[in-house]
Amino acid sequence: MNTKTEFITIMGRANVGKSSLLNVLVGEQIAVTSAKPQTTRTRITGIVTENETQYVFMDTPGVQKAKNKLGECMNRAVKDSVTDVDLIILVVDAAKNINDIERSIIAGFHKNDNVILVINKIDLISDKAEIAQKIAEFSSLYDFKAVIPASVRENDGVDIIWEEIKKYAVEGPHYFPDDSFTDQPERVLAAEIIRGKILNLMHDEVPHGIAVTVEQMSERVDSSGEDILDISAVIFCERDSHKGMVIGKKGAMLKKIGSLARNDLERFFEIKVNLKCWVKVKEDWRNSEALIRSFGLSNNTSDK
Repeated sequence: MNTKTEFITIMGRANVGKSSLLNVLVGEQIAVTSAKPQTTRTRITGIVTENETQYVFMDTPGVQKAKNKLGECMNRAVKDSVTDVDLIILVVDAAKNINDIERSIIAGFHKNDNVILVINKIDLISDKAEIAQKIAEFSSLYDFKAVIPASVRENDGVDIIWEEIKKYAVEGPHYFPDDSFTDQPERVLAAEIIRGKILNLMHDEVPHGIAVTVEQMSERVDSSGEDILDISAVIFCERDSHKGMVIGKKGAMLKKIGSLARNDLERFFEIKVNLKCWVKVKEDWRNSEALIRSFGLSNNTSDK
């Protein structure tokens, strides 16, 4: 059997639904989703193997105006992810006007690039004429291979996106085991699940200054013979005041974060989880290249 492969980059501005699309396409919650900017900080790879064809999806951080070194790393991750891929999926928000970031992204496409446009969140638009106008506006900027109105949240149009994706597979080896759904280490996945709970529970600027690392992760059997996964995680904040907010009054917020994260970790790893979280301060870590690397948030190739 001749094998095929396809590398696909999912890109766009912040909060248009890129990570949600990746999760739906892969069928696993491998990327954190949130209404807040900077939810995705690094390139996340999702893998789907169907018969002879392996699809490798790369979810990228939202393109933005960098305000610190972390933002610069995120933008470099996007730039590197559109090199030598078979297909680019540009995701835009149906409810938002085209902005300079999207114009800049489109201006960077080459004539021979395979790019499809997904206009997401059409469920938020009551007047379908607005969607038609959006299609016309974007189509005037680039000759997309396809333009697909969709609602990832409602699973509307995802089948059409898949039909388009399958057109660009090429003969080649499978680069990952056929039963893989991501290349992310288990510790990274666990850290992202915890960070996702912080993003969804907390507000304002605090989540942007949060990083999570899993320091220890091991399985054991307890006295009753039940398998237990022990996870020790550290939540890093930029300020002492933020540390207090993450911990909360009498530890209430940290307990809530831990409880919700533990439930998701148990569903994801299909094992009982013993989760312990500590909170530490690393002032202004988003402007420290050394700390960005130590937290696993640097773009591997561009930072060397």
